[in-house]
Amino acid sequence: MKILFIGDIVAKPGRAAVKQVLPDLVKEQKIDLVVANIENLAHGKGATERTVEEIREAGVDIMTSGNHIWFREGFVDILNSDPRVIRPANYPADAPGYGFTYANVGSKKVLVTNLIGRQWIDEPIDEPYHIIDALLLDQVEKEKPDAILVDYHAEATSEKAAMAWFLDGRVTAVVGTHTHVPSADAQILPRGTAFVTDIGMTGAAHSVLGVEPSIIIKKQKDPQPIKFEWVETGPKTFRSVLIETKKNGTAKSIQRIDKTLP
Repeated sequence: MKILFIGDIVAKPGRAAVKQVLPDLVKEQKIDLVVANIENLAHGKGATERTVEEIREAGVDIMTSGNHIWFREGFVDILNSDPRVIRPANYPADAPGYGFTYANVGSKKVLVTNLIGRQWIDEPIDEPYHIIDALLLDQVEKEKPDAILVDYHAEATSEKAAMAWFLDGRVTAVVGTHTHVPSADAQILPRGTAFVTDIGMTGAAHSVLGVEPSIIIKKQKDPQPIKFEWVETGPKTFRSVLIETKKNGTAKSIQRIDKTLP
């Protein structure tokens, strides 16, 4: 199988980049499944039903998220009703939504799950190692998935690397999201798990992580609070990784597919 994972899609430019690149990319690379992180999908924070449908029509099959997915109150209904849109599994069990989901690719079954890190993220979350252990123990025994993909949404690079090594040989891939900056370390770990520290942001190229640069400069220079404004015009980036799986559920390859669009 070929699985494409698109990094954090940010605001209007991110959605536009997906619509511009993804349909042809799926055809060219013969991609079987497309997953994307959508926690910043709608004007930089959170998502809406309309923006989800917009990128679903472009070819995104499964959507993961992070701490910003709670930003828009009405989106809880989508989290509760649409298993193709998931939130991190290590939020408390009674939190809205699903912490994992399945995608059917022909006769094969792909388990997609989402975790959130604890370093520098102030969220009411459970310890991720025990959560992913319990999830894998339960689901691998019950469902016997052909591939397992983990989106680890975290600030600290060390958290993401440690989780990848912890899961090496047990899952197909661990991909990092959240920092919006693409890393150059896509690799296959010794026991066959594909890993990249961060896929990076799909969104406005002329920005600071999607935000108007002058606002971030002012925020860092001056003590007064300032409202973020998300860049919605200009050049766009498309950041992703393409993972090819083996029959035994480990990864055959992982490669970055990055594009800059005028």
